[in-house]
Amino acid sequence: MMTMKEFSLFQISSLSEMVEPDRFSTGQSNRELHLHDISPHYGSLPAGIIWPVTTEEVAGILSWTYQNDVPVTPWGAGTSTEGNPVPTQGGLVMDMIRMNKILAIRPRDLQADVQPGVLRKELNRQTGRHGLFFPPDPGADASIGGMIANNASGVQTIKYGATRDYVMKLTVVLPGGKVIHTGCKAHKSSSGYDLTRLFVGSEGTLGIATEATLKLTGIPSHHLAVTITFKNLDSASEAVAVLIGSGLEPAALELLPPVLINLMNREKNLNLSEEPSLFCEFHGVTRKALQGTADLARELCEECGATGFKSGIEEKDRRELWRARHEAWETIHRAHPKMETLIVDVAVPISRYPEMIVYSQNLVDEFHVAGYVFGHAGDGNLHVVIAGDPDDKKEWARIENINHLIVEKAVEIGGTCTGEHGIGIGKRKFMQLEHGDSYHLMRDIKDLIDPKGLMNPGKIFL
Repeated sequence: MMTMKEFSLFQISSLSEMVEPDRFSTGQSNRELHLHDISPHYGSLPAGIIWPVTTEEVAGILSWTYQNDVPVTPWGAGTSTEGNPVPTQGGLVMDMIRMNKILAIRPRDLQADVQPGVLRKELNRQTGRHGLFFPPDPGADASIGGMIANNASGVQTIKYGATRDYVMKLTVVLPGGKVIHTGCKAHKSSSGYDLTRLFVGSEGTLGIATEATLKLTGIPSHHLAVTITFKNLDSASEAVAVLIGSGLEPAALELLPPVLINLMNREKNLNLSEEPSLFCEFHGVTRKALQGTADLARELCEECGATGFKSGIEEKDRRELWRARHEAWETIHRAHPKMETLIVDVAVPISRYPEMIVYSQNLVDEFHVAGYVFGHAGDGNLHVVIAGDPDDKKEWARIENINHLIVEKAVEIGGTCTGEHGIGIGKRKFMQLEHGDSYHLMRDIKDLIDPKGLMNPGKIFL
């Protein structure tokens, strides 16, 4: 497919008639704003941006783009880290952020119906009035549509699961403009193929979700935050497997290295001990029950060589602690001005997590790069954030090599090339390695639903 850089006057006129005047633009500044997400991946300048507000508008636009062979790239909040919403063939960017209505909250069903442009934090502000929340928490204030497209997760996945576990029903517009509905509002179903799960995580390559019914859960009555320090990362990661195997069910379990804690202390004045650490949180119905959980966690961690254990953290300090963890990428980015960061995102079986941590840290040390090894340890999700200059070809080649070696190792031991960030542009080269022959079945599904290859081209598949 040739890159589409500009619309003709006829095409501009046709698209302008589909929406109100302020919801279609060919202006240079709007086009440039949709050229890249927070990753180092840059795309091809789109020919125009359109902001639909209804399913009917999305259907009309996709019908027109398919008839006119115009590539379409869906866009959410732009917080993706693998170039997932970056246009690779120019064409039309469909920005979903104005489809931001919470259509219904049904507390008795523990459900909410939303449009894709609703932001995660706003959804939880509204559902919180009913004592409910939407648990997937990628840190960024991502749009629900983007979270569905990437199957986003985050720090609480270990207890609550990923976005896929909360999407019950979807309204999806297919590439030619046909509208379909998948799933239902019942809490279980054995009816045919699970098409809802097919679209969750498909990164807009099969169609665009315009409405979603989401499962909610009750806000926990009590929280208990814990910080645990160790002599080395190996001991800390060994403790992760022990804590998970104990049945204590932490709501979050994060592993952080001293070098990252140092940056967090400098930015947030947290006064944390700069040693390999676990940030852990438990949720429960009573403080007494949580304290018993903490006592057992202390005992287990001390058997693994813990050098410090602090629980009962005040609510204000707890919020600051997790805010600092959520902002780890931004903290690293600010510590390396004028540099880009590549984020390695793999996940492995819990039993192999200690091995993966040591392997990744050794690579960072061996290649002499500015790298930070940490992650959502409770579900085996490892991140390595590496800072460097993309214009320095030799340096960036070293960084890409580290990424490649870590992914190969993760897949070799039964893991995945991406735990939560999706494939986008950055991870396409690993799909065949991870999936083998099933990669070709994915390609067949893509070709069946989108035979012209116009939906978010250049993503997932090479």
